[in-house]
Amino acid sequence: MVAGVRAWQVDRHGAPCDVLRLVDLEQPVPGPGEVRLSVRAAAIGRPDALMCRGTYPLTPPLPFVPGQEVCGVVEAVGTGVDLALGTRLMAVTNFFDGRGGFAESAIALAATCFRVPDEMSDVDAAAFRIGFSTAWIGLVRRAALQAGEWLVVLGAAGGSGAAAVQLGHALGARVVAVAAGAEKLDLCARLGAEVLVDRTATAVRDAVLEATDGHGADVVYDPVGGDAATGASRATAAGGRLLAVGFASGEWASISTPDLVARNASLLGVYAGGFTEAENDTDHEALLALAAAGRIGGFATAVDFDQIARTVELVAGDAVIGKYVARSPGEDFPSKMGTIGPGSS
Repeated sequence: MVAGVRAWQVDRHGAPCDVLRLVDLEQPVPGPGEVRLSVRAAAIGRPDALMCRGTYPLTPPLPFVPGQEVCGVVEAVGTGVDLALGTRLMAVTNFFDGRGGFAESAIALAATCFRVPDEMSDVDAAAFRIGFSTAWIGLVRRAALQAGEWLVVLGAAGGSGAAAVQLGHALGARVVAVAAGAEKLDLCARLGAEVLVDRTATAVRDAVLEATDGHGADVVYDPVGGDAATGASRATAAGGRLLAVGFASGEWASISTPDLVARNASLLGVYAGGFTEAENDTDHEALLALAAAGRIGGFATAVDFDQIARTVELVAGDAVIGKYVARSPGEDFPSKMGTIGPGSS
């Protein structure tokens, strides 16, 4: 093994800024069915912050390198993998076994690596896969969202929510974006939201019913859980579908079964890992077609590799807007750059 791969490693649980340390590790070796990628860009998400604290369901044993999503170049493959060295791919990493993307090299299963179009930047590619594939599975495969339907997106200015806002708009839905504060709602408007709801200023249920003239939400996309999701669940339309995507608030929504029954509404789980490789490839190509048409993507902001710990801390505190991506040292990106510091959002 070759020593000297820089990586952000967690060796104890706690606040991201306290437990993420920049260290030198040995080069990871891909096993059967695995790929080693030279990381060009690594997306930063709330699950990374939860892993630092040890509260994420898929937190690996200590010590580990977090980072779920990357864009990188194939530099080694394990047995059974037919990928050419030098191929640029976006991937969901083996973060679950501690070999995540906050490093100069990361491991991914070949089945979780996907094509990157030549015209897509490394930053946008790193931020693309989980958010948009989950949104597609929720809105298209699970909810069968129709053009003209009312779609309510909670946490609409975060990485997951922003993808759902953009995709819902591209699919022809009338999007109600729920977020906290004017700056976040401004992003939602730029992504295609028709109605903006500041959850800090109004009750979500009342705002949804008012915005839809009493009709209610045909689909609720919920990566947040908690009180906002509980309120939105009480504003579903007849035949409405509530998509349980995540619990960024720390708890799932508290759903009243009698309320769902009274409106013939449905609670649908959304899990991106439950589909075949062929289904994932089909969905990916459909999403890339929308990206090529300029209808989705392009809202990621890049920060330097050395800023990962500080950025994960800000993501944990709900202080960033959209999706942030760390660039590896020496890489250049045709994407906007951001500087993370005290008071940044």
